[in-house]
Amino acid sequence: MRQKLQSSLEASAIDIEDVPYQHAGHTAVKDNANETHFNIRVISPKFEGQSLVKRHRMINDLLTDELNSGLHAISIV
Repeated sequence: MRQKLQSSLEASAIDIEDVPYQHAGHTAVKDNANETHFNIRVISPKFEGQSLVKRHRMINDLLTDELNSGLHAISIV
C-alpha cells in the first residue's frame, strides 16, 4: 500500500497504522488472520485544491485491488 500511494500521489508523508482491534469480532473478518483494517494519513501535493471527498476517492481508487482482495476497512485521517 505504501509504495502504491507514494508513487501515485508523490506523497511527502505517509503513515499507515494497522488497527484490527478496532474491528474485533466483525463478521466480515471474524476468522481472517490477514491485516484488514488500517488508518492512513497521506500528505500530497496532488491533494491541493481537492475536496476531502475527492482526496478520499483518490486513495480508495488506488487501493481498489487491496479492497477487493481482503482489505476490509481504511480510515483516512
